[in-house]
Amino acid sequence: MNKLVSSASLAVADIPDGASIAVGGFGLCGIPTTLIDAIYERGSTGLVTVSNNCGVDTAGLGVLLGAKRIARTTGSYVGENKEFERQFLSGELEVELVPQGTLAERLRAGGAGIPAFYTPAGVGTQVAEGGLPWRYDDAGGIAVASPVKEVREFDGVTYVLERAITTDFALVHARYGDLYGNLIYHESAANFNPLCAAAGRITIAEVEEVVEPGELDPARVHTPGIFVHRVVHAPGVEKLIEKRTVRS
Repeated sequence: MNKLVSSASLAVADIPDGASIAVGGFGLCGIPTTLIDAIYERGSTGLVTVSNNCGVDTAGLGVLLGAKRIARTTGSYVGENKEFERQFLSGELEVELVPQGTLAERLRAGGAGIPAFYTPAGVGTQVAEGGLPWRYDDAGGIAVASPVKEVREFDGVTYVLERAITTDFALVHARYGDLYGNLIYHESAANFNPLCAAAGRITIAEVEEVVEPGELDPARVHTPGIFVHRVVHAPGVEKLIEKRTVRS
């Protein structure tokens, strides 16, 4: 099946207000910039995002956040976005912070059809015991707090139960892809992309170089095409760097 869509705007045209979206990338590495910009242009709002982080003030998911299009986000790192901090502390944004490895496994489990799993990460903390602020009210009080999670002992070790994550849509960025949706990511730009690709009910991939079926080495494919529903050709995407450090 040829999954190539002629434009990013067409690929995201059915993403409605309030949709949940898993978004690949780590910092600004491997983020689906073209698709995020297309959602911004479409005007979808009230979005529920799942991503390692929420971009920076001027790039990545920060573009949607700055336009107040995101109502809730789940991630593991929020330190590079001042607007994120402002919206969270003012009660405009609901935030679920998750240990990074737990977030990765929740996405992987969702893609694998596993509804929940036990992990030692977070045992003895508010991750398991509840009470973490998810949303503040306008007076600085906690309007929505994280719930208490099930804790169980296996072989003398205590674990906390974590639910898997699946989303309505997933957006990923790949270096190579074929018309059937098989994807290859470039080195560290893989990061959360394969996990998000599997967790979305409808997965949209922006691909720097699109090739014919059979041109990709099957042994190098990171995401099989069965997980991908739409492919968008996105050549020449600018690779942004959060902090450039050079010798004086």
